[in-house]
Amino acid sequence: MHHRLLTRQLQRLMGKDFIPDERWSSLLQLVSDSYHEADRERRWLENTFTVNSEELEAVKAQLRAKVESEQALLQSFINSIPEDLFFAKSMDGTYMLCNKVFAGIMGRSVNEIVGKSDAQLISADKAEVLRALEREVLDTGNKHVQDEWIMLPDGTEHCMEMLRAPYNGVDGKPLGLIGIGRDVTVKIQADEQKKESAEENRKLANYDPLTGLANRHKFREKLKEEIPHAHRAELSLALLLIDLDEFKEINDTHGHPVGDVLLKKAADRILACTRASDTVARLGGDEFTVILSRVKDPNDVESVAKKIIERLGEPFQLGEAVVHVSASIGITVYPKDASGAEEQVDELLMNADQAMYVAKRQGRNRFSHFTQSLQTEAQERSRLDTDLRAAIRENQFHLQYQPMMDMATGHIRMAEALVRWDHPTRGIIMPRDFIPLAEKNGLIVQIGDWVFHEAARWASRWNELFPDGFQVCVNTSPVQFRAENAASQIEWIEYLQSHNIPGKCMVVEITEGVLLNADEDSLKMLANLRNANIQIAIDDFGTGYSSLAYLHKFDIEYLKIDKSFINSLSIDMRDTALCEAIIVMAHKLGLQVIGEGVEHHLQDQMLDKAGCDFVQGYLYSRPIPAEQLDAILRHGAIGR
Repeated sequence: MHHRLLTRQLQRLMGKDFIPDERWSSLLQLVSDSYHEADRERRWLENTFTVNSEELEAVKAQLRAKVESEQALLQSFINSIPEDLFFAKSMDGTYMLCNKVFAGIMGRSVNEIVGKSDAQLISADKAEVLRALEREVLDTGNKHVQDEWIMLPDGTEHCMEMLRAPYNGVDGKPLGLIGIGRDVTVKIQADEQKKESAEENRKLANYDPLTGLANRHKFREKLKEEIPHAHRAELSLALLLIDLDEFKEINDTHGHPVGDVLLKKAADRILACTRASDTVARLGGDEFTVILSRVKDPNDVESVAKKIIERLGEPFQLGEAVVHVSASIGITVYPKDASGAEEQVDELLMNADQAMYVAKRQGRNRFSHFTQSLQTEAQERSRLDTDLRAAIRENQFHLQYQPMMDMATGHIRMAEALVRWDHPTRGIIMPRDFIPLAEKNGLIVQIGDWVFHEAARWASRWNELFPDGFQVCVNTSPVQFRAENAASQIEWIEYLQSHNIPGKCMVVEITEGVLLNADEDSLKMLANLRNANIQIAIDDFGTGYSSLAYLHKFDIEYLKIDKSFINSLSIDMRDTALCEAIIVMAHKLGLQVIGEGVEHHLQDQMLDKAGCDFVQGYLYSRPIPAEQLDAILRHGAIGR
């Protein structure tokens, strides 16, 4: 077929008369054969390509199915992560994969995210920042971790700890970037709470919760720091110990809430008198301290002390109440007052405390400097304290008794028990020299118990001698009527009951201060004594905060007129009038009166004329041992 076509083509070109010879015939046959071969090859190739294309489509279909299966598996895997977000991006920033956690944070579905970039999903500014960060990760090949605050669709802000890292192909070249994030909001909040809790604990450990000032612990730490600073700078350091006068009375009268407000206002006033470099602390109760650091001029210390006293002396407006207090301040200076003791903090604090008590003894509302003589006195008190503790263990006490005369009969009907300390080297020590120390260190309770038991033993013996009975008076300290010492009074009553001693044999002498500051606990203690038939006497009446309301309110049997009034009976008509008024008032209230400190017959006569019920004093007898009084009572050797 090809051969004839070629012949006709040549005839058109060469003319119809052209008849090819053998040479042309051979050439034409060769060309025809070549066409036939080409056709066969074409048909073969067409058949070959048709078959391979079908196989290729099948393979491609298999590959697509495998990829889709793997993608589904990967998607299922990353969606199974309950808390962490995950995404994968291509080199150009297009999302290739993400899990439901990430989609939820974005407020979209997975399908809405995959195939898009950040520029299509979030604000342009934020998208550009993220893209710059991701370019850096891809360029450097280093992972990047940071906390990112993200606003969730519900409007809440969460902190995500985000990790971004490149992922590479088999040739090591980056193919894209993956991101993994964890919500650390709760952890951060917990950490913040821990920090807040730690800060709160630090404040509780170092600062007074009422006033916000440094507490005792912080004060000690600060003083430890300031001492070497002052030493290196060759400057002085002053410590002021401030005690509010009359605070307890205000607390008892107006209540603890008002007292707390007063303490806070007092703290503010003290702060206002100091420099920012100084330290103001509250040691407890109504006691404050000031550390004046790097003092150049000693006069500056007194200037600050005067200013504090002046400011604290101004009236305090506490709600509807207006109250007045004053301050007693003790001052000590480093290094002048330091002895080189190892624990200088305690030494300075002790120095300031000694000076402060001097200010109180001198009348309060003033300051006093520490002196070496105060240190000597303190050392003496320390030795006395040690000896007093030994005296209790070794029973170095004895009682003496001062008789009281019945003005109507002239006979001894009562006696006051007075304790004496038989010191092994110092001899007899009088109560005025050791009772204040015993009150301060708490030993007064043990001493008081011994006195009561010993006095009760003799009271029982003497009560049997008189048909109308006999009474022994024992002095008590206000310290014994504090709540923590209530068990002591209960033990007294049990002692009387266990020894069959009538309660009416005993009279407990209290001060006016006990009644003035009486709280629920002390009132209960007094009531327990009265219920046991133990009678109550007010000692030194007229020298304290006298009030007719207290006499009317409490169940009291005796008033003891202080000897300061008795001493002036023959000289000062005003004291005479006071004694007469006290006696008349007491009788109107059903109380009996005891005049103490009677030394002259004129005093005895004037008290008798005024109607005093009992008297005691050197005019009749000094305090004497129990055995001597026992002999007198049995033989009636003393009388008016």
